[in-house]
Amino acid sequence: MSAGPAGALPCVLRAIAGITVATGAVTALRPGLVLGELSPGPTPMDRQLFGTIGMFMVVSGGTLHRALAVPEPESGTLMWSAVQKLGASAAMGIGVSRGLYARRALAVAGFDFASGLGCLAYAALRGSEERSR
Repeated sequence: MSAGPAGALPCVLRAIAGITVATGAVTALRPGLVLGELSPGPTPMDRQLFGTIGMFMVVSGGTLHRALAVPEPESGTLMWSAVQKLGASAAMGIGVSRGLYARRALAVAGFDFASGLGCLAYAALRGSEERSR
């Protein structure tokens, strides 16, 4: 991998994957703590569903982290990570627009959106490298 922004991308994405695992674990174990910051008056059902989302965050973040642990990550795994991040961003934005989440949740949506774009960029780069062999 070259130096410069493209060379830094795997490191940035690995950090994002670690953040996703950590925040997912907190969300899975203490959904009310996280949801209480994002939504007014969460119900027991809300907490249960948010905890389930946290478990999936751990899995998707761990998958991305593991994919980036090898010198030449497979572009398909990066693409699926992008789909997850972009989908999470859209879902959070929809939740804000419906009044289910506070506007501060848009920061989470923005982080996921930027993460998804990073995954897409790296997947495209890796796909190009894979095809040129």
